Amino acid sequence: MPGIGRERVRLLEAVARAGSISAGAKVVGITYKAAWDALDAMANLFGEALIETRVGGKAGGGAQLTATGLKVIEAWNKLEAEMARVMRAIEPELAGSGVTPLDLMSGFFMRTSARNALRGAITAIESGPLSADVAVRVSPETSIHALVTNQSLRELGLCVGREAIVLIKAPFVMISPGETPPKVSARNCISGIVRRCEVSGVGAEVVLDIGGGKSIAASITAGSVAALGLAEGKPACAFFDASHVIIAID
Repeated sequence: MPGIGRERVRLLEAVARAGSISAGAKVVGITYKAAWDALDAMANLFGEALIETRVGGKAGGGAQLTATGLKVIEAWNKLEAEMARVMRAIEPELAGSGVTPLDLMSGFFMRTSARNALRGAITAIESGPLSADVAVRVSPETSIHALVTNQSLRELGLCVGREAIVLIKAPFVMISPGETPPKVSARNCISGIVRRCEVSGVGAEVVLDIGGGKSIAASITAGSVAALGLAEGKPACAFFDASHVIIAID
């Protein structure tokens, strides 16, 4: 899934105008869940929440953009206008070549099917004969470890201090209740608070707030949600193998 794009900026603008996530989702023609997924994905990449919500009270619940959310809209609109200007400028030079400005620009944007995409900085690299353990700090409290080959380490130019994005597919993430991580062999064990728990048929998605405005989503069975007693606001832990983490760079 893309981290940012015209559709997601439209969602931010709609939430700002409507004053709520559900109303903003209706304006852009997506479900409430899809809106939350998009907002979570952007927060994970930018490292800060783009909206803040309020519940109850005389004024009722709602949502408004944070200063970061407003800056994202402003910056995107400027970037889009500048990109349009550049594309118009180079289009005559590409005439008859079979290459379009869009062909050139598409390589600058990352798209991925991974549900979890979190931006951070590499803090440590432990190399072995064939592979390396790369630690990426995605929030002040949380680092995620990825197992990559030494060849990938060289080709991507990974080094301590470099920014990177960690990708984890939701089915690879397991969840356990409580504040204490379970004793498992998984390299990554992360504590958090259940932000959302949505059950649909035999499947469910659990979104865990891991601090720093970031979250991790897990796809589990509906039966597991009931058996583990998972519910919004309760502590839980996410755990997954380092071999299931992919590292991407801009």
